[in-house]
Order: sequence, then C-alpha cells, then structure tokens
Amino acid sequence: MHQPGIEPGLRCVKVETGISSRLLLLEYSLRAPFLAACFCGWLLFFMLRQKRPGEGKEGDSETVIKKDRLTYATGFETSQETIGSGIGSSNSSNGNNNKNIVGENSFVADMAFDDGNSRDIDEDLHSRQLAVYGRETMRRLFASNVLVSGLNGLGAEIAKNLILAGVKSVTLHDEGKVELWDLSGNFIFTEQDLGKNRALASIQKLQELNNAVSVSTLTTKLSKEHLAHFQAVVFTDLDLKTAIEYDDYCHSHQPPIAFVKTEVRGLFGSVFCDFGPQFTVLDVDGEEPHTGIITSVSNDKPAIVSCVDDERLEFQDGDLVVFSEIHGMTELNDGKPRKIKDVRAFSFYLDEDTTIFGAYEKGGIVTQLKQPKILNFKPLREAISDPGDFLLSDFSKFDRPPLLHLAFQSLDKFASQFGRFPEPGSEDDAKKLISITNALNQSSGVKLDDINPKLLRYFSFGARAVLNPMAAMFGGIVGQEVVKACSGKFHPLFQFFYFDSLESLPTEPLDPNDYKPLNSRYDAQISVFGSKLQKKLEEAKVFVVGSGALGCEFLKNLVLMGVSCGKNGKLTITDDDVIEKSNLSRQFLFRDWNIGQPKSTVAAAAASSINPHLCIEALQNRVGTETENVFNDTFWENLTIVVNALDNVNARLYVDQKCLYFQKPLLESGTLGAKCNTQMVIPHLTENYGASRDPPEKQAPMCTVHSFPHNIHHCLTWARSEFEGLLEKTPAEVNAYLSNPGEYASAMRSAGDAQSRNNLERVIECLVSERCESFNDCIQWAREKFEDYFANRVKQLVFTFPEDAMTSTGAPFWSAPKRMPHPLEFSAADPSHLHFIRAASILRAETFGIPVPEWVKNSEKLAVAVRNVLIPDFVPKSGVKIETDEKATNLATASADDAAVINELISKIEQARVLLPPNFRLGPIQFEKDDDTNFHMDLIAGLANMRARNYSIPEVDKLKAKFIAGRIIPAIATSTAMATGLVCLELYKAIDGSHKVENYRNTFANLALPLFSIAEPVPPKVIKHQDMSWTVWDRWIIRNSPTLRELLKWLSDKGLSAYSISFGSCLLYNSMFPRHKERMDKKIVDLVRDIAKADLPPFRNHVDIVVACEDEDDNDVDIPLVSVYFR
Repeated sequence: MHQPGIEPGLRCVKVETGISSRLLLLEYSLRAPFLAACFCGWLLFFMLRQKRPGEGKEGDSETVIKKDRLTYATGFETSQETIGSGIGSSNSSNGNNNKNIVGENSFVADMAFDDGNSRDIDEDLHSRQLAVYGRETMRRLFASNVLVSGLNGLGAEIAKNLILAGVKSVTLHDEGKVELWDLSGNFIFTEQDLGKNRALASIQKLQELNNAVSVSTLTTKLSKEHLAHFQAVVFTDLDLKTAIEYDDYCHSHQPPIAFVKTEVRGLFGSVFCDFGPQFTVLDVDGEEPHTGIITSVSNDKPAIVSCVDDERLEFQDGDLVVFSEIHGMTELNDGKPRKIKDVRAFSFYLDEDTTIFGAYEKGGIVTQLKQPKILNFKPLREAISDPGDFLLSDFSKFDRPPLLHLAFQSLDKFASQFGRFPEPGSEDDAKKLISITNALNQSSGVKLDDINPKLLRYFSFGARAVLNPMAAMFGGIVGQEVVKACSGKFHPLFQFFYFDSLESLPTEPLDPNDYKPLNSRYDAQISVFGSKLQKKLEEAKVFVVGSGALGCEFLKNLVLMGVSCGKNGKLTITDDDVIEKSNLSRQFLFRDWNIGQPKSTVAAAAASSINPHLCIEALQNRVGTETENVFNDTFWENLTIVVNALDNVNARLYVDQKCLYFQKPLLESGTLGAKCNTQMVIPHLTENYGASRDPPEKQAPMCTVHSFPHNIHHCLTWARSEFEGLLEKTPAEVNAYLSNPGEYASAMRSAGDAQSRNNLERVIECLVSERCESFNDCIQWAREKFEDYFANRVKQLVFTFPEDAMTSTGAPFWSAPKRMPHPLEFSAADPSHLHFIRAASILRAETFGIPVPEWVKNSEKLAVAVRNVLIPDFVPKSGVKIETDEKATNLATASADDAAVINELISKIEQARVLLPPNFRLGPIQFEKDDDTNFHMDLIAGLANMRARNYSIPEVDKLKAKFIAGRIIPAIATSTAMATGLVCLELYKAIDGSHKVENYRNTFANLALPLFSIAEPVPPKVIKHQDMSWTVWDRWIIRNSPTLRELLKWLSDKGLSAYSISFGSCLLYNSMFPRHKERMDKKIVDLVRDIAKADLPPFRNHVDIVVACEDEDDNDVDIPLVSVYFR
C-alpha cells in the first residue's frame, strides 16, 4: 500500500554476538501492498506459460563443464517430467582449485562462468533483488543447479524461494504421494492432488513462479551419483544414517557439493549446513564498505588518522583499509591494504610508520577493504557428536539448542526403531521418545543435566506435523543458505541451528482427544494445537493491510492455517496499488499476465485457490482518515486481529492508533534486504508501535547538495531534484498560469516573495527564452543545460571561492569534506556527454509535445546536430551569492525589490501568452524509475555522473543510480518468508487470547550474518492515580451525551481537576478563560459542532476529547483519551 518502498523504522539494540558487541539497526519496515477477492481457479491462474529472457526452447539440451562450485553450471536430464529449458549432462569431476592471495592469509577461489549458458539479468524483474545481491552474485545464482528433496510444506517453501531468486535449475525429488495431512503446510497441493506423486504435483505451479528457471522432477530412489549434478542439495525429510552417507559424498566431492539437512517437526525445527572442507565467503555481511573523509594524518609510528566529525566512523579494530586522494602524504595512495587499530568516533591509528612520508597537506578518502573468509565445515558424521557452538536465537532459551540436538537424534532413532513417527497425542509414544532420549543422553560425551520430559512430550505429539508458519520461517532461512552456498555472498550458518516456539501452544492443558485427526485439511495443525484453537482460527475476523511481498506471504500462511475459513470467519484485505513487473520476483501470488491488475483482488483469488473455504473480501482502499467511511467504527470493532503488511511508517502509525483505540491485536513486521523484524502489539500487554519513534533520517544540507557534494548520493539527490524541477514542476507551473492567468498573477503578487519570483522566472524561461518548437530546439536546450550545469556554474563557484579562499575563521575554504570542482568541456566524442544530450532532448520534446525523430538514436547524427549548437562564452560575475550555511533551507534569496520584479515578470508573461497557440499546454513528466525505455533514469544518471565528474567523485552505472535516486528498497523473498512465518507463530497466541506478555516474542534477524535476536515485547507504561491505574491501552467512556459541567463533575469524582479540554486542535474549554464558563451547560457534542466546526457523520456515535488534569496537589496527571457518547 501507499508509496512503494520503505520508510525504515529504526531502533537500536545492543546484541552480544559472542565475538563483539555490535550496534544493530532494528525494525526496518517494508510494506508492500496486498490483495483479495473470492473465486477459485488455481489452474487458470498458474498455467499460462510465458518465457522470460534467456530461456531456451522446450527440449533444448545444454552441455556445460562444471567448474568452481561458486559459479559452475551443470545439470542432468531426468526421465520423469521437465518444464522449461532442458538440462544437459556435465563433466563433474574437474574442479578449479587455484587460489589468489587477497589481504592477509585470505584466499578467494577462482571463479569461472559458463559463457555459453549465461542469461541476461532482467533488471526490471530483479531490481529489488539486485539491490541486495549485485550482478556478480546474481550471475552465480543463474549458473547454479539445486536439488530439493522432500516436497512437504518445508520443501515447497524452499523451492519457491530458490525459484524466485533465479537459480539456473531446481530439481524436485520425492517418492511419496500427496496426503490430506500435507494440506496444512503446503501451498501447492489441493484436494485434487491427493494420491499423486508430490514432485509431479508440484512442478507446474512452481515452474510458473519463474519461467527462466528450469524446474524438473525426480521420483525414483535417489543415489549418491545423482548428487554430483548439483552445486547444492537440500533434504527436508531424510533419516540420519542416509544423511551421513550423502554428506560424506558431498563433503569429499571435488569441488564440494553444499549439503543442507533441515526438518520441521511441529513447533520445532533444525538446520545443518556443510559447504565443504574449505568454503570461501566472498562477502561476509553484504554491507557497502565503510568510508571516511580524512582531515589529517600525523607523521608518527603509529600514525593517527583524523576524519571529519559530521559522521561517526564505522570501522572496527583490525580492519584493512586503503587510502586515496591524499595530498602531501602521497605514499598512502599506493592502494596497499593497511591495518587499523584503536578506532574511535572520528579517528583511528594506522599500524604503520609514517615518519618518513611526506607531510599531510589536505584531502583524502579512507575506504574499508572487505576481506574474504575461509570456513572449514565438518561433515555431519563428525559434527553430530561434536557440534561446536550452536547459533542461538532466543537468549531466554540459551540451554535449548543442546537439548534439541539430542531430541532430533532421538526422533530419528524412534523412526528407525518403529518404522514410523510418534502419533499425535500418544502418551505411550511420548514415553518411548523420552526413554530413547534419556538413553542417548547417558551415552553421550556431554551429558545434559535435564532432558526436559515436558518439552519432549510436545515434541513427540507434533513430530509428524509440518506447520505452515514453521515451514515459511525455515524455508526462508534454508533458501538463503543455498544462495550463500551457490554464490559466496553472506556468511553461512555454521553449522547447526535449532529453534522452537513451544510458547505458541495454548496455555490451557489439552485432552489427548483434542489432538486426534478430524479427516480435514488441518489435521497436521490440530495434532499440535488441538481442535479448539483450530475452530478459533477458522472463525477469526482478520484485517490484512497491504498486499505486496509481505501481504502475499501472509495471505498464503493464513489460508493454510485455516484462518477465516469457517462459516463466521472473514478476512478483509486492502491495497490501492496495482501489480508491476518488479513485484514478480517476490510477490509470488502474481504472474506476468496480472501486471496492471489490482493487487488485492489478484491475491485474494490466488488465496482462494489454495483454500476454497476462505471467506475473503478484497478492497482497493488506502487505509487512512480519508477512508474512515469504509473502515468505520463498526468495522474495527468487529475485528479479531490486524496484520500489517505496509510500506511506510505513517500508514503503520495510523493503523497502530486504530488498534490502540479499539483494543485490537496488531502484528507488525518489516524487511530490508536480508534483515527483517517483527513486533507484537497486544492490548494491555505490550507497548504500541508508536510508543517509540524512530530518529529522523539524516539529510544532507541543502548547500552541500547544490554546491559542495562529496559523494554520489549528493549528486543523485541533486539530479532527482533537477529532473523534477525541469520536467514536472516547471511545466505544471506553466499550466497553472495558462489555466487561469489572472488568478495566478494575483497569487504571485500577494505572496511577493523570492519563491514567487523564482516561479515566474521559470515560467518565462519555458514560454520565452527556452521555448522549444522543434526537436533541434530541444537539442539546443539540452546542450545549453550541459554547459550551464557542468561548466558555467562550476566556473562561477571557483571564481567566487578560488582555491586559496579562506573561511571567516582563517581555515582553508576548500577543506574536507568540500571537494574543489573543475568545469567539464563538452565533447560529442564522449559517449556519456552524448547520452546526456539524447536523454535530455527527448524528455524536453515530450514536455512540449514535439515528435522525436528516429535519427536521434544514431549517435553520429546526434553528434552532428549537437556540434551545430553555438554556445556563448561565459564570464563569471562578482558579487554572486552562493549559499554556504548548512542550516539554510531555501536557496532563493529575498531582495527588497521582489514586488517590483514580480510585476515586471508578470507583464512579460502576459506578452508571451498572447503569442502562444490556442490551448497551448505543456506535458509535465512524473519520474518513473521502473521503465527503462522512458529515459528518466538515463537523464538522472547523466546529471549525477557529470556532476560527480565535476567533483572527482566516483561515478555509478544506471542500475546503481536507480537504486539511490529511485529510493529502491532492497528486498528478497527469503527474509519476507521468514518474517511472515515468525508473525504467524505469534498469531496462534493472539487468537488463543490467554497468553501472557512473556509468551510473546519480537524478533530482529539478519540472514546475511546470520543473526537472530528474539526477545519479549516491552510492556506498556503504567500510570497510577489514587487507587486507579491505566496504560495507553485504556480509554475512559462517558455516555448519555453529558454537558461540560457534568463531564467536569465526573472527573472530579475521580480526584481530578480538569483545566483544559480539546477536540483535535480546537480548544473547547480552559479554566483560565472566564468566557469559557458560559459553556458549562452546553453538551460536549454541541461544543464540538459549534466551536470545532466538526462534521459528525451518521456513523459516528461519539467524540474523543483530550483532557488535561491535575490532582489535589496540583500535579499534572496524564489521563486516557475520553470518549463522549452522544448517540
């Protein structure tokens, strides 16, 4: 919903990682919109096949050579069924083991791509994913073949995430058949698939997620030799003995094959990763290298390096850095990696003797050098008895991983011994599992003091169940681990991870009969939670706000859980957005043919196809004050729970206030690249979302952006501003004048300020001095803009502030972070110069409605046209004011004669208007980042890069420019899936309604590290007065339409003296104003109507007022909102 993208909510928490304390950014919020409507038709929705770039013809074979595991491409043909381009055979015995030394004791494996089998990256489709991974990682993914064995709910989630990511091929292996039990956790299967082979039943729907990925099946028994055809293999339902056998093969294979074993058993899950004896992590965290702007370097041993104090350094002790652009001490500019130590906020020590170097003069950039990392994985055979350190997720369960490590081994032994898993609710089976666990514990090298029989009992009861929220969570985690294995991007999970959400169980003890199957699609879930909670889920009335990436995942999870699938249940979903191509790489309920359709209706249709029992209503309304006639009091009062899937903070705050007011649980979540967070907002138990506000995003000073940029972000911010000013705001200003000249002129005269003067000057430029009537005029305009932006303005700047200029304090003006610019000289032989002219002239022509000739695409012809443009000489002027105050918010400078100048400008505009053709109007252009054919990003990238060249700032390509200028939020399917899985584990608790605050969990996770930080929510602040207490969740209600006097008496009876009463921003009563005593006998609702001029619609039956009170000791008391009911 709302403006696509993210406004990050930022909260900081100090998390102990076991290595060092890091300050982590928490609570990022990505809220992509969400969908709904009620009809079935999964086959129609998913069957129409459409090829994407790089996809071969059906049946094509591809023969490639298997090279380094990070990049080689290989595959094998299966005899079962293949959809998409075929996979050829490969020579898998040859590996490339050459190493290159990088930094200190670091090695990077040589990487080779299959040039004959590479496919282009569809940047429109994968733009958000590219912002996370980059092109090289995406290319490695495109060359990777993956096996997913076990198509239960977990296997389906993993396969979905990998196919959306865009690996080369995914082979689905499963020998089993679809059972009714599977429908609780697998979004692919329907009742019509019962009895079919799981892999064969999955292939069609999974293939539709991304036709550029080859999806094939294998339905026969898997052999070790099959594994040689893959870069990574994932098993979701494999016994320990076979897993050890397969992992031994993968570990010793050359090159090694990444092996992942994962399981979901009820509310318990496990992951084991083995990426080989020596795995190279190319990028540990995926973050951009940190930089600093140098202000001084001492001639010492060790040398101290100081940086500008406008931003804290993000370096850490032991980092390697490189220096550039230093004047004086040029020895540091040799590109040699250097180690730093004793890092402080704005300085660090350089572990080097600089006494023999030249003296530092000025300038310099220091950049962190990211180092590869070698990981030595142990095979499963060794790791099972010597697991090392477990990855901890919940610090309140620090002793849980060793126990779960033992429990999963016991379960494997139970299945081996009895040929089955424990039955749901079977106390006998639970006792057998506990006995096996006790025996294993007694014989293990590290004996646990307590094996927790109660936990093992629940583990036994749910051992057969693959719950959808757990599958979604682990599907995200494991999918990301496979991406790491195939690309070397991000730090792998090393090596075991265990998780449980035992606190999601109902608080009331269940009778064993509650766990018995009911021959329904929810039997697996019932085996864990019982039939009573299942009934509550089905009857729930849920509001999902947004239907984008989060919304699609939420909708899938909810329908599999059976939420709102009963006779009295209802799920309402709303989103005012439509589907775009870039959505398809994450928002998996949408297809190519849905582009342009409303998100909510398409998603609702897809959800109904997954579970036909869903009762859903899809709306296309924005949630806010303007739609309170749709989402009225009755709507909110009837809800059971609200799930936010929004993309901006303001909308989230609005929904938060509604949930606070109507006391409804709100489940919040957000993602940013590989990071995600969840926050539970539970009435009377937790603080609300708005209780802690995020710090404002740091903005560069206006003078920095306009005259003194020192990084590419400043250049792109300026470029975006210029684009909007030239092509949107100025044409709109012209049209505003032409639509009503008299009214416009009067408004300008009334304002009489510098901004009005500037607006009029821009209008005159468009209508007189820079008016274009032919395409050659547009070329001339573009060429003159180039000269103005990148030559004349720079010449004026360095004339006003020459190289030896000093500040008022006597310091050099051109000192860090300022960078002294140099003007550019236009050359038609420079492709970047010519590309700027092409983009600018085409968009100028579009604004004036001038046809664009075909020859403009021919660089030689365009160059000839540009050379014919005459550019006058420029002479800098004295006395020109250039803003240098970082606190300035407006570059327009006022003058005493603004009014006279405005009158003169209006007169000129009137003269120009007479000469215009009838009905002349301009066509304002709104920036659209996701259309690579519209030249918008071409112009912005051209503006930014030419400006960067002025200031010797590294330039960026168009894709990087799009990320920054288009404010594209990095997003991947894996973190989205994990976030929604975690939220739905909390939804069980919220629907049950009997859990305490210590049972709920908020989560921050970073799949790149990987790091999981799970903690209890913060309770609300409690305010006490006399024998009363309340929190932000409380609301005081007074009925029967009281008068002001009656309201004051009502408060007085509580020991409170009200001295101020307001409605919205309007003051209804203040004890200090004598005239307000005349209002004493008026009803509150009449005061609201008469004084606040409030329009109270028929559906409104009360008004909310804010009352400021004092106690008997004249101390202010912050009381709850007071609702006065008048109907």
